[in-house]
Amino acid sequence: MSEKLSIKFTIAFNDPDLNSEERDEQAQRFMAELKQMDEVGVDRVLDPNPPEGNKAIGGMLVGLLTAEVSVTNVQKLMGFLGDRLGGKPIELTVEANGKKLTVKAHSREELEAAIKAAQDFVAT
Repeated sequence: MSEKLSIKFTIAFNDPDLNSEERDEQAQRFMAELKQMDEVGVDRVLDPNPPEGNKAIGGMLVGLLTAEVSVTNVQKLMGFLGDRLGGKPIELTVEANGKKLTVKAHSREELEAAIKAAQDFVAT
């Protein structure tokens, strides 16, 4: 078994008031902030089947990114998500121990509840 168990997060920026370019810019800004954290590995999500005329540059899915963090640093990432994404509609998928949890949030309160659900999920 790996000594450094990690948790994978997929974050989807899905604000219906933003067009795909604006959602992608939001994801890119957030990715740049996450890259400043030494404990977090972050990347864009590749489109496995890009359609012809796809606007996603380089075959990336618009408005999506993944972050991977060790179990010991998951609380730090959760705090970061709450601070930066409160009030923004997002979908968060957490993968840990071969299980997956997907939660949606459209307000700061919903994001806090989603983060709590993710924390509880990771702890089990």
